[in-house]
Amino acid sequence: MELDNIERYLEKYFEGSSSIAEEKALQDYFAGAEEHIAPHLREYAPVFRYFSRSRDETSTREIRIGTGRRKKHVYGWLSAAAVVAIAAGIWFSGYTSRDKEAEARLAYEETVQALYMIGENLNKGTARMEYLEEFDQTKKRILPERELQ
Repeated sequence: MELDNIERYLEKYFEGSSSIAEEKALQDYFAGAEEHIAPHLREYAPVFRYFSRSRDETSTREIRIGTGRRKKHVYGWLSAAAVVAIAAGIWFSGYTSRDKEAEARLAYEETVQALYMIGENLNKGTARMEYLEEFDQTKKRILPERELQ
């Protein structure tokens, strides 16, 4: 009967649904002599023996628990740094938008100036086209229409 209970407790233990009393029964069962443990369950004995031994272990080092004062100090500095970072971001974002506006205005003025210069050169080129038109009329007078085709 005890073996059936142990097997059922093991199933519940590995499913994670065992109670503390059932786990205590498993530890007591596996803490006994090797010959009292069923042969097919002997592989679990080292696991439960380890848990029994580790429960009694203690640390020899001193554990210091802070008062939390340092955290408050760090949070104060972090808060101040965050405020400075946000203020700098706002300042520089406004500054760059003004710069972009000025750059856009300058680019527009340079483009207009370049277009005027292109227009003047085109006008000079069309003035010379009048000479070509006169040349074409003179050519038509000299050469008859038949020879032009």
